[in-house]
Amino acid sequence: MTESIKSVIVIGATGLVGRELLKQLNALQSCEKITAVVRHEDAELKKLAKVQQFIIDDFLLLNDEDVHGYSHAFSCLGSTLKKAGSKQNFYNIDYEINAHFADLLQNSATHYLLISAMGANPQSRIFYNQVKGKLEQYIQSLTLTRVSIIRPSLLLGQRPEQRGLEDAAQKLYQKLSHLVPDRFKYKPVTAQQVASTLVDAAQNQTTAFEIYDNLRIHNFK
Repeated sequence: MTESIKSVIVIGATGLVGRELLKQLNALQSCEKITAVVRHEDAELKKLAKVQQFIIDDFLLLNDEDVHGYSHAFSCLGSTLKKAGSKQNFYNIDYEINAHFADLLQNSATHYLLISAMGANPQSRIFYNQVKGKLEQYIQSLTLTRVSIIRPSLLLGQRPEQRGLEDAAQKLYQKLSHLVPDRFKYKPVTAQQVASTLVDAAQNQTTAFEIYDNLRIHNFK
């Protein structure tokens, strides 16, 4: 049995997917309350009528009371090694904060939804994929009512900051996209497609645990 999206809390709300997710949730009739956890007040989010900004300097200071009573919780928080500055900083953001957020949701009725990555594998030699895989592994060990894990490939869209390799890959893909088959499993996806997948999973998933791979994300426009 699914639960309609009534009240949500989101970390990573100011990122590429987070912003798109908030727009879609704001337009959803059933959704009455949206809490965006942010470090600083965001002017763009103030334009969304249902969004309330919860300002906190360190997301690891979130407590049980802060996340209590929501029907759905979304982890859209993620970084890159370049932006984080070191492997340790990347691990602190992508693993520690997301794991802490999920910890707080244990033994509640909240549906937890996480943006991970295609290639997530705790045994991977690629540090990025290894951290994503370890996070997924940890999430599965928790006592959570319902979990959705979204695994996108390269994410298309305009970010406020430059991301070197990602930006170069986007430009290359735009030139060659007409040559890429629709069923190519590594085909890049848009922030809108990932956000739509999150909303669909939140509304329709009936299983306790489900992974949404990149080709499944492509079902959404």
